[in-house]
Amino acid sequence: MKDNFSTQAKGYAQYRPDYPQDLYNSIFARLSSYSCAWDCATGNGQVALQLAEKFDKVIATDISQTQLDNAVKHENIKYHIASAENSLLPDQSVDLITVAQAIHWFNHNAFLKEARRVAAPQAWLCYFGYGLIDINEEANKIIRHIHDVVIGPYWDPERAILMNEYDDISFGLNHYEKQYFKYTLPWTIEHMEGYLNTWSSVQKYIKEHNENPVPAVIKHLKEVWKENTITFPIFLHCGQL
Repeated sequence: MKDNFSTQAKGYAQYRPDYPQDLYNSIFARLSSYSCAWDCATGNGQVALQLAEKFDKVIATDISQTQLDNAVKHENIKYHIASAENSLLPDQSVDLITVAQAIHWFNHNAFLKEARRVAAPQAWLCYFGYGLIDINEEANKIIRHIHDVVIGPYWDPERAILMNEYDDISFGLNHYEKQYFKYTLPWTIEHMEGYLNTWSSVQKYIKEHNENPVPAVIKHLKEVWKENTITFPIFLHCGQL
């Protein structure tokens, strides 16, 4: 499991989007018990916070101490350092496992083995993520250009798994289902700039070239983006372990 986000953990906490309530409602509707959830690769704890409103206890893990230092606090959430493949959780202890925008970094066979070990009877695994922002035709071209061309060579190979909506991952889950959601948010141009700077490939580009490609993108976006709203296309995979 890779750690590509410790260096920009504060920006990650501030600028990365949450997920729509409809997504959480879809997950919760599948469950028969709300005792304990494991939010794996929790990052800044966005998903863990939503789970904490429903579950008696949430265990939120990440391999980055910097991320956990910036995570939201809640009395029902316990944070600790652990990888997806070695959670340090007891056998058959969780009713739900969630992974948001991170499962492409995992060793999938090792993670599935760990998930089955910690899953209580009738537990569910739900993993989800989002694709490129949808703004308008001209703005989308600008975003696609920086993503594919400018910083394209700096993406890790695992990025392709995410961009294919995790369809390349097969865990053999029971009652498996994939769903789509659209999440429209009010965003300022400053928020967009902060979000783009959380991309791991942007940070790698800066390190190699000693130059940030994002300001030029923002300059072009200002010319074609007036609505100050964006939409994230979100995909959710759920199945019973």
